[in-house]
Amino acid sequence: MIKKSSIRRIMVATLTLFILLIIYFFPTTTPIKESLSYIEKDEMPIFLMDSMEYIARTSIVKNSTDTEELILEVIDSLTINSKKSSYIREGFKAIIPENTKVLNISLQNNILTINFSKEILNVDEENEEKMLEAIIYSLTEIKEIKKIEILIEGEKLTKLPNSNKKLPKYLDKNYGINKIYNFESIKDTSKTTIYYLSKYNDYYYYVPVTKIENNAATKAEIIIKELKSTPIYHTNLISYLAASTNLTNYEVLENSISLSFDNYLLANLNDEQILEEVKYSIALSMRDNYEINEVLFNFPENSEKLEI
Repeated sequence: MIKKSSIRRIMVATLTLFILLIIYFFPTTTPIKESLSYIEKDEMPIFLMDSMEYIARTSIVKNSTDTEELILEVIDSLTINSKKSSYIREGFKAIIPENTKVLNISLQNNILTINFSKEILNVDEENEEKMLEAIIYSLTEIKEIKKIEILIEGEKLTKLPNSNKKLPKYLDKNYGINKIYNFESIKDTSKTTIYYLSKYNDYYYYVPVTKIENNAATKAEIIIKELKSTPIYHTNLISYLAASTNLTNYEVLENSISLSFDNYLLANLNDEQILEEVKYSIALSMRDNYEINEVLFNFPENSEKLEI
């Protein structure tokens, strides 16, 4: 006669085997919230138009590590109905007019000269400045490129094709992006780019906004003040920086900036995902305004270094 303990062991073993078979044939999946807090090694950042018509930071898969080929990949991704169109993430769209070609490129001393075909002039007035912003911000994500010169069929582009607004000799991130003007005098104006979060379905991404205003504060102070302001004046843009956070000190170093805070960045310290997004909103904002590639976060009992 089989003892009760033996029967119990047989039942437990059978039940365990049954559960393992269910897991094997019907595997469960855990949803992971996507975030652009970082870019995978086989991807590169790119700026496309989002569903709210902001020029926003997303990513594309890159097929090469060669600089010239990367430049062509970026332009192809920015061009409507190009070979790269099917690879663009849902919720984003290209902005360079269809059939625009790159005739030739030259990269010398970190200045990219890019010669487009005349089809690029088919952009409408509403999008001509956004198109330049997308080109500038996408191409300057390539570390070898600091400034851009645009030619059309060999002729230098000196003004926007529809509005005739004059352009600087070279284009860089000082041109701004998703610009908001709020000033009473052209004297003592400041131009500060701040990265907010936005969301399409379950996908979080960053939207840079350049504020042009009369403001005597430093760019670092403006960035923190804007990110912790509630409510945000752009209702569809998000910042999770705690309103109680204060920047007590900062120091601009070679290729980096050190930021000191009086407390942590969030009221709810348990949400590590949001914490990463807060840090990257600050870091990307500091990068574009101070031309650095590393941010050091200092708290009363802790410090963290973030490369961007």
